[in-house]
Amino acid sequence: MEFDLLNFKMPNEIQLEIAKNIRKKRKKLKLTQEEFAKKSGVSFGSIKRFENTGEISLFSLVKIALVLNCEDEFLNLFKQKQYDSIEEIINGKY
Repeated sequence: MEFDLLNFKMPNEIQLEIAKNIRKKRKKLKLTQEEFAKKSGVSFGSIKRFENTGEISLFSLVKIALVLNCEDEFLNLFKQKQYDSIEEIINGKY
């Protein structure tokens, strides 16, 4: 895997992008931050801070993912690809 300096994102940029995506999903469900907090079990202050700064604990982020039905994305995070054949690896189909 090559390191692409032009497309490198800083950790805070990644956090903010995740927060932006979650905010969009929350709004699509027509939930206010307060409703979202109650539904997820994450405090209103944490939801508000997360959407503004991207900062949140992993535990709270998983709780949010459960409400948004995105838990599979967490379960597959950092998961190593399973190959069906050596040809897949040789031909770069991964």
